[in-house]
Amino acid sequence: MKPICNLIIICAIAAGIYFTGCTTKQQQDQKPMVKTEAGKISGSLEDGVFAFKGIPYARAERFMPPQDPDAWNGVRECTNFGPVARQIVPWYPDSVQNEKELFSVNVWTQGLSDGKKRPVMLWLHGGGFHVGASNDPMTYGKAMAKKGDVVFVSVNHRLNILGFLDLSACGPQYARSANVGMLDIVKALEWIQKNIENFGGNPSDVTILGESGGGGKVGTLMCMPSAKGLFHKAIIQSGTLLNVMTKEKSQALGLAVLENLGLTPGDVAKLDTIPYLKLVKAGNDAIMKISGPRKPGSPAMFGFAPSADGDVLLQQPFSPGFAPVSKDIPLMIGSTFNELMKTYYGVKDMTLEQAKDSLSKEYGDKTSQYIELFAKAYPEYTPQDLLSIDKVFRPYTIRTADARAIESVAPLYVYFLAWKSQVDNASKGSFHGLDIPLAFNNVDLRPDWTGNTEAAWQLADKMSDAWLNFVKTGNPNVKDKLPDWPVYTRENGATMVFDNVCRIVNNHDRELMTFIKH
Repeated sequence: MKPICNLIIICAIAAGIYFTGCTTKQQQDQKPMVKTEAGKISGSLEDGVFAFKGIPYARAERFMPPQDPDAWNGVRECTNFGPVARQIVPWYPDSVQNEKELFSVNVWTQGLSDGKKRPVMLWLHGGGFHVGASNDPMTYGKAMAKKGDVVFVSVNHRLNILGFLDLSACGPQYARSANVGMLDIVKALEWIQKNIENFGGNPSDVTILGESGGGGKVGTLMCMPSAKGLFHKAIIQSGTLLNVMTKEKSQALGLAVLENLGLTPGDVAKLDTIPYLKLVKAGNDAIMKISGPRKPGSPAMFGFAPSADGDVLLQQPFSPGFAPVSKDIPLMIGSTFNELMKTYYGVKDMTLEQAKDSLSKEYGDKTSQYIELFAKAYPEYTPQDLLSIDKVFRPYTIRTADARAIESVAPLYVYFLAWKSQVDNASKGSFHGLDIPLAFNNVDLRPDWTGNTEAAWQLADKMSDAWLNFVKTGNPNVKDKLPDWPVYTRENGATMVFDNVCRIVNNHDRELMTFIKH
């Protein structure tokens, strides 16, 4: 019997939900609609997951804090990602960038105002504080929403000189200019508080998470009074690079930009009309004049990044811990085996003697000591491992975890991704960002990173379960899939190693990392 296609109109005015479609299996043609504070939006439905993309959450003038978005009439279609922040990268042409319309969030959920109050995840993209966007396929939230029945949100916000140019020396109206890129994220968190119930989410159960620069943004939010109460758990993936920007440094940089443009502090309003590329050049020249180029492998960042002004940002994160405003936030933090290091896994026939020759250039007569400590930490190491291990993120992850364990009574869990990608002749290792498609169960969306293999899917199943359990409960333990994962203390150094065989280690590499970083 042919199914009857009846038009179903469910208008839950109090809940803000409008859903139109047919009672057939053709769900792709259904158009879910949700009411936000600024107006109604329509989205899409795929495999039982609703998706809304490019939802406006704010508006802002140059160098000014974000404001509520302008309201609209009718139904705004939100089925495509919004424009990305202004930046200079080859993969985002000017046609997809927009300084005024970048302020958007994307939402994936299984239910709309059905009373379930799902936990909420807010993903903050990587790229430092300079580049990036929320539309990378491996960070799509559909798989997590489907597997874990959570509400997954991602966000675009201002970056680089438009997000972090400190003009506070030019007048009180610019008091917050050094941190408006982070205030955009706070505004997105406020949008979640006001609207997420209409997407089936719980505004009282929000986890912020990010990798690389996104992890740095998570840490920064943990030091911002305006973000307190807007999130309740945090995950930092490979995000422990040190931001050294103080108010003194950022003000000096801001004044140098003005000087490069031939402007005085009294002319600051003229910045509103200066083309973006001209502004970027003036900014880059100012950074070079003050600090010179950043050394490869340096853990410190100087430039257009959040500034610790004692008001918007109380302190920089990872120095070594976080501000007291976040002392009650459960935290999960980790890194990967190789991160951004040059790897030598493509040299299949490398011998231990060849590795020693290379190591001696760095460690001299201490090379044997380095190898002994490495063997203690990683008994099954290869000669290639000796030359490829991360020396930047892992030492500071240990340092931050130690500090966090002391400063907070909230649970802290540490992980370490040792699993190596098998793509490109297994030459990449466990590289920076590899944990993203694994933790988000999106192996099929980045097969060029993980390989679309059974081993990758098995690990993704375990890691995504751990992430989801932490998001739901503040505890990442996964019964029957992972060994018991204890809360971290400096004494136990408890760390979950994600690999083909997952295991807990205790301070396994503390001596090695201390040797490397003295």
